[in-house]
Amino acid sequence: MATLGGSVLTLNDWAKRLDPDGKTAKTVEILSQTNEILSDALFKEGNLPTGEQTTIRTGLPTVYYRQMNAGVPKSKSTTSQITENTAELTARSEVDVSVAKLNGNVKAFRLDEAMAFLEAMNQRQATTMFYGSAANPEEYVGFSNRYGDLSAGNAQNIIDAGGTSTDNLSIWLVGWGQRSTFGVFPKGSKAGISHEDLGIGDAFDSNDDRFRAYMDDWKWENGLVVKDWRYNVRIANVDVSDLTGQTGTQASTAATAVLKLMSRAIDRLPTLNDVKPVFYANRTLVSLLRIAAMDKSASAVNITESVNQFGDTIFTTRFLGIPVRIVDALLTTEARVV
Repeated sequence: MATLGGSVLTLNDWAKRLDPDGKTAKTVEILSQTNEILSDALFKEGNLPTGEQTTIRTGLPTVYYRQMNAGVPKSKSTTSQITENTAELTARSEVDVSVAKLNGNVKAFRLDEAMAFLEAMNQRQATTMFYGSAANPEEYVGFSNRYGDLSAGNAQNIIDAGGTSTDNLSIWLVGWGQRSTFGVFPKGSKAGISHEDLGIGDAFDSNDDRFRAYMDDWKWENGLVVKDWRYNVRIANVDVSDLTGQTGTQASTAATAVLKLMSRAIDRLPTLNDVKPVFYANRTLVSLLRIAAMDKSASAVNITESVNQFGDTIFTTRFLGIPVRIVDALLTTEARVV
C-alpha cells in the first residue's frame, strides 16, 4: 500500500499545517477520540468555492488490429465532469455570564460547553458522511445514497449479506486516495472546525427579554468526493439478529457470513496501491470480530498493539491486514438494500 502525499491529508495533518498555534489541532484531537473515521479520512482543498469539480473517464477509446497497407480509424476516450458540493454545519453557543462565573473558572466552564458542541457536530458529521441525502439540499450526499441500489451501475460493489428485515447493518470498505475517495473543503477555507469567540453580547430568553451571555460561533464546511466508485464496497443487508446469534445468514458455514464477505470485498477494489483501505462498522460488528480473532488460531482476523496520534497504546482490529474502525453513526436498523 503506497504512502499518500500531496495535498490529500487527514484532518489532524491539516490542523498541524494550518494552525501552528495549536488551537485547531486541539479541536481535531478531541473529535478523533470519538469518531475513528475522521482519523482516516483524507481531505483536500477543493478547486471551487463550493466544493470540487472532478473529471471522470466514462469510456475508453476503440483500438484496432491493423492489416498491412490499411489505415486505422481515429478514436478517443470520453469523460464527464461532476461537481461535488460542500455543506456548512454550524452551531451557536450562548452561556449566561452569571452562570459561567458561578463555576469559578469561566474558561473551564466555556470549554466544557464547547466539548458538547464539538461532540454534537462530530456525530452529525459522521451521520452525514454515511447517510447524507440529495433530498436534503443543505447536506452533502453520503456513502449509503451512492451505494444503495442493487441494479445501479456500481452494484458490483454492493455485496448482499442476505438480510431481509429492517434490522440490518452495513460494513464499509473505503479506499481513501486522491484518485478514489476523499473529503473536500471549500477553496480558500480551512479544514476542520472553525471557532469564533464572539465575546459577550445580548441573548434573549423565551420572553424576548435580554441577558448578557458569552457567545461562540462554530462552523465546519466539508463534503465527500467519490472520484472512482470502484474503490468503495458496501456489504449491505447484514441481519443483526443473525449476526449476534451466529445463525441463519450469519452462521459460520453460510456463504453470506461477514468474514467471507469482507474477504470478497477486498477483491472488488481494483488495487490496493495508492489507496488507504479501511473497514468501517459499528460496535456490534467490531466486537464480534474481536471475539472471532480470539477464537481462531488463523491470523485472518487479528488484534495488533499500536499507538494513536496522542502516543497512547491502542489495540487495533485488522482483517487480512486492513484496519477495522468503529463508527457509532452506522445504524443497526437499516432497511434492506434492493
